[in-house]
Amino acid sequence: MEQRLTIIGLGVDDLQMASDFYEHKFGWKKTKSSNENIVFFQMNGMLLSLYPREKLAEDATVNPKGSGFKGFTMAYNTRTKAEVDALIETLENKGVKIVKRPEEVFWGGYSSYVADMDENLWEIAYNPFLHIDENGNAVDE
Repeated sequence: MEQRLTIIGLGVDDLQMASDFYEHKFGWKKTKSSNENIVFFQMNGMLLSLYPREKLAEDATVNPKGSGFKGFTMAYNTRTKAEVDALIETLENKGVKIVKRPEEVFWGGYSSYVADMDENLWEIAYNPFLHIDENGNAVDE
């Protein structure tokens, strides 16, 4: 198996609300293949998909019920600490739920967390040990 990740699929309670969140809060653009049943956002080298939680669970043959910590987070890494602060301020002004305010963290970085409409956690972080290239790709040097 090749070492790669192609799609992160999020099961959402309300597809339209979730799509609006990513479009209007994060400022991302849907791909042309998005439709009323599934929404895609082109990331750098992969896709983020939004799909109704019940249907995603049915497809995976698992129970759609559950609450609390989902056991994973997604991360948006910045190039500087100041970018973290600016981005959190922008997101907060757009009504995004700030789960953890930016702070210095034990591993040497600077980190904050926000949640989308379905409580999926996004870490907004500066990692001094991780290079973000001009295309937004993480490069572990």
